[in-house]
Amino acid sequence: MHDIRALRDDPSAFDTAMARRGLSGMADQVLTLDDARRAAILAAETAKADQNAASKQVGAAKAAGDDATFETLRATVAAKKAEVAEMETEAKRLDRELNDLLLTLPNILDTDVPPGRDEADNLEIHRWGTPRSFDFAPVEHYQLPAARGLDFATAGKLSGSRFVVLRGAMARVHRALSQFMLDIHTTEHGLEETNAPVLVRDEAMVGTNQLPKFAEDSYRTTNGWWLIPTSEVTLTNSVRETTLDAADLPVRLTAHSLCFRSEAGSAGKDTSGMLRQHQFEKVEMVSIVAPDASEAEHDRMTDCAKAILERLGLPYRVMLLCEGDTGFGARRTHDLEVWLPGQDTYREISSVSNTGAFQARRMNARFKPKDGAKPEFVHTLNGSGLAVGRCLIAVLENGQQADGSVDLPAALHPWLGGKTRITAEGALA
Repeated sequence: MHDIRALRDDPSAFDTAMARRGLSGMADQVLTLDDARRAAILAAETAKADQNAASKQVGAAKAAGDDATFETLRATVAAKKAEVAEMETEAKRLDRELNDLLLTLPNILDTDVPPGRDEADNLEIHRWGTPRSFDFAPVEHYQLPAARGLDFATAGKLSGSRFVVLRGAMARVHRALSQFMLDIHTTEHGLEETNAPVLVRDEAMVGTNQLPKFAEDSYRTTNGWWLIPTSEVTLTNSVRETTLDAADLPVRLTAHSLCFRSEAGSAGKDTSGMLRQHQFEKVEMVSIVAPDASEAEHDRMTDCAKAILERLGLPYRVMLLCEGDTGFGARRTHDLEVWLPGQDTYREISSVSNTGAFQARRMNARFKPKDGAKPEFVHTLNGSGLAVGRCLIAVLENGQQADGSVDLPAALHPWLGGKTRITAEGALA
């Protein structure tokens, strides 16, 4: 959500910012509605004042026994009352229309976000690890003999395409990865582990900008709850309608949860394997900070995600997303892309975004500055730490051996009871 006062003060700056998002003439649309709304409010207030003045005169006329004046004034009061109701209704309609328009407008990008239309224009800002050289042709995760515990056939019978049943070693390593991530984030990165609902109300989805923009990408139950696409929704909305003390900041949270996405716009993309699923698991990170700390917090959260990949020995790169690839709610985003030898390319495994006050304004989440100044909106940040299924894919593909087995990262061994590999028969050993 945008600050309407800032837009009024400098509409040309707002138009310039929206032009980077591919939108034009938005300031005029917003201000036209805003002017109409303010005029309707003023008219309603003026009519209300006239009604109140006439009401006082009615009492005076009645006390003086002036029946003719009394009846005239009483009719005037009734007419003003109806006029006020009509004007207030119009003001509320315009207010909703303005709010609905503002909810459809993306966040303003940071000045250092590079120009560009799509992922081809993203800027690499960091790279770690050297992709392994194989003396055989590496295959994708779902083609590995060791990964026979990925059961797409049963999932298809149960739920259809873009689902998977994990069995045996696949289920065990998947669970170990999520536990490994949570333990590192909570014991070394200072995040508070949280377990929250996966069903939320409209307000929560609006607060983290899934609604109204991405309604078709989410699932809704028959009684109105939404299945979360990420626990960013629940973690961030935990401060909704709250005014925190400056001493309470930063708030740093993490959660391992199921996530649900319809993948409405991904027809034909990544149809094989488990890279793009309707139901998946993710370890999420969320930070709530003061505005002057958000830039450093963005880098800190990126480092937290990087640390998981480095512990697992998975080569990756960090991309600063360009204008055309930065998400609707973000002002700046780092994508971490892990190397997948089966595809011979890097693929996204984490997206870490600074949304500034964009979500906080939608949620009305504030904090009290230490100097006693009036409350300000907090800044919110979110990021994957990491997507568990995609991390499983990376572990399988990078650890694959010529005989179809998989060597598992040493950092993961303690979470697997000392097991170090998956045999070609699909068993932990």
